[in-house]
Amino acid sequence: MLNVNEKVDQDQEFQLHRATIKEITALVRDRKVSCEQLVDHYFEKIDAQRSLNAFISLDQAAAIQQAQFWDQSIAEGKPCPALIGVLIAVKDNIHVAGFANTAGTPALIGFRPKATAPVIQVLIDQGAIIVGKANMHELAFGVTGYNTAMHIDGVVGTRNAVNPLHIAGGSSSGSAVAVAAGMVPIAIGTDTGASVRLPSALNGCVGFRPTLGRYAQEGITPISHTRDTAGPMAHSVADIMLIDQVITQQKIPFTMSKQRIRLGLCAYFWENLDQDVQLQAHQALQLLKNAGIEIISVDMPELEQLNHRISFPVVIYEGKYDLIEYLKKHEIGIDLDAIVEQISSPDVQQLFKQHILPELIVDQTGQSVAVEPLYHDAIIQARPQLLALYQKTFQDHRLDALVFPTSAMVAPLANEQVSSVENFQALIRNTDPGSNIGLPGLSLPIGVGEKSKLPIGLEIDGLPHTDHEILAIGQVLEQIFSGLNHH
Repeated sequence: MLNVNEKVDQDQEFQLHRATIKEITALVRDRKVSCEQLVDHYFEKIDAQRSLNAFISLDQAAAIQQAQFWDQSIAEGKPCPALIGVLIAVKDNIHVAGFANTAGTPALIGFRPKATAPVIQVLIDQGAIIVGKANMHELAFGVTGYNTAMHIDGVVGTRNAVNPLHIAGGSSSGSAVAVAAGMVPIAIGTDTGASVRLPSALNGCVGFRPTLGRYAQEGITPISHTRDTAGPMAHSVADIMLIDQVITQQKIPFTMSKQRIRLGLCAYFWENLDQDVQLQAHQALQLLKNAGIEIISVDMPELEQLNHRISFPVVIYEGKYDLIEYLKKHEIGIDLDAIVEQISSPDVQQLFKQHILPELIVDQTGQSVAVEPLYHDAIIQARPQLLALYQKTFQDHRLDALVFPTSAMVAPLANEQVSSVENFQALIRNTDPGSNIGLPGLSLPIGVGEKSKLPIGLEIDGLPHTDHEILAIGQVLEQIFSGLNHH
């Protein structure tokens, strides 16, 4: 074993930049590097990039203690668990004992949960080391990560890993940036309408939204029980599969052959793309066709209307009641009004004061109307209809997945206007429908835009409970895309 005080050498330094879980655990198992050295290495990367605002809280001492425990265990010849030496960032709305759980908002800075969320505890049990709590859009109600409360002096918002003048996307902003910027190999975020897949696409890593209910939702600050799920981010689909396997305790049984993959292309998701996304996504499609993957044009006529009937009514109604219940259940000792009073980000403040607290939504004519009847329509009528539309489309065309650009635009510039309603709608447009029916979606990096040099993602969505297939297809696609322009 190397002397603990030695640094990771240059050669390993290079290997660690985009190292997979298998590579990291092999280094530890073969005693080429200690867990403690890995903690030192990644914390150096974190310290060097503080200005990206990727973290709300960090605990290097706790990480070292964890590392020393595993190093001792190895020294005693005990078997190595699946995630030994793998450092993980956790979005600050997922409980981790020993850390505050702020959900990115000032009123919750003092809330320290007693127990770790099950979705994180299983990872810790397998040797994962938590470095800290990642930054996020305030209360997860937004997709830019421009949080005016949680940042270092002078740099507002979590910043893009590739170009810090741009946003990171959200709401799991810090989680995606931490992975993409090499601060940790793995991060866990949450996704309500876009929040794992979008920042992964905008920063250039892989992000997975599992089928609703696949991962335990306990110990996570909620927006909507109909839409929320935790999800992992990593550099490779193999890593996502491994994390999924640890969380679900299910092995992913099969691999796909390119020859039989059928991907549906629905025009809705390919409209209004910015030039860089248009170019890069069509290049990716061409590569898929050249590789023998079937691309089938499909028509989903009701998609936009049905989705519209679900999105906001569900989030505005459940956003209030799920949060009230959460505050009560965890005995946080503060009520919803007090939280709203202290919200820092103007876009989130406005959403709570104009919509969530009074339970109002703006209808087509611009009038404010009660959200409750619209909520019941969403749950009883629109949601089952949207799911049926997906099922019929997949059945009629024998599809394995739909394919589309994760985001229609590259990351916009970070500024006070970035969280506008227009940007919100543009950024969330493609990821939203799948979230509304709780199906699995995987965003893969497909290089950077020719003009912007900013990352672009392509997403595949499958029917609920086809997570294994989506991940298996993702591995095939990742292979095909490996040649795309990544600089």
